[in-house]
Amino acid sequence: MPTHSEPDRTHTSSPSSVIGPEIAARLKRDAAGLVAAVVQQHDSGEVLMLGWMDDEALHRTLTTGRVTFYSRSRSEYWRKGDTSGHVQWVKSVALDCDGDALLVRVDQVGAACHTGTRTCFDGRGLPAVVGGE
Repeated sequence: MPTHSEPDRTHTSSPSSVIGPEIAARLKRDAAGLVAAVVQQHDSGEVLMLGWMDDEALHRTLTTGRVTFYSRSRSEYWRKGDTSGHVQWVKSVALDCDGDALLVRVDQVGAACHTGTRTCFDGRGLPAVVGGE
């Protein structure tokens, strides 16, 4: 199991061998090989958080039933809930039309944010002019 001091970057196969050539060809990764993953509560539509995935993290998410991210700050994989108990059970995964973002619909157990709030957006609204017709 990866630790915070020992990055788990053991994957050495080509991206298509991890997630399949069809999915690999559709993904548009950033310069670091990552794609944004928006996490949403499957039944309420509530947006919980944003994380980052590389091909290995996406593979783990698609094949284990639990959400795995790649930590840009720690340079390692992390599975939501392994230390907090606030597990994200995968319900569906979709790729957006441009291939540069994922929508991961989950059943969230407990808080989604590392600060202990339900979502990473709770209490963090910005002043904005509200548009309309």
